[in-house]
Amino acid sequence: MNPTTTYGETELVALLQARNGQAFSYLYDNYSGALLGVIGGIITDRDLAGDVLQNVFVNIWRKIELYDPSKGRLFTWMLNIARNAAIDEVRSRSYRDAQKNQTIADDDSLPGAVTGPAIGDVGLKKVLNKLKEEWRVLIDLSYFQGFTHEEIAKLQGLPLGTVKTRIRTALSHLRTMIS
Repeated sequence: MNPTTTYGETELVALLQARNGQAFSYLYDNYSGALLGVIGGIITDRDLAGDVLQNVFVNIWRKIELYDPSKGRLFTWMLNIARNAAIDEVRSRSYRDAQKNQTIADDDSLPGAVTGPAIGDVGLKKVLNKLKEEWRVLIDLSYFQGFTHEEIAKLQGLPLGTVKTRIRTALSHLRTMIS
């Protein structure tokens, strides 16, 4: 393809509907950045946003016959496909499960990230050891091992309300001990 080739919208749509590969390459080269920006505004994981973008272009290729110029511009139509695909991904069970299982990166660029000495250096472990055993175990499972309250309740064989109350009480005692 000649790098200076440009297409008008009507011509581009006609070529895409005729399954012209050069026109599709042109479409990708000229619109992928904008569509990725829309997807990236909804999905913060760059790799996943790239996967969604790829699926968006596959859908555009497959559904170009459905584009109706009387209802709007080609870019608006593609934008809606990208936005809907990103929202569908965020609503999917696999996405929600992946978000639950993500670990927090040791990265100073995280918003609100606080850098400082390690837990052992500030004596927090010593303070934790002064808590009742039943509280210490729950704090460890929740804050240091990353279990949810529901998971802790199942692991410990306790009612969910008991787990929440004990963790709240333990945190209150910790605040008092640290102050």
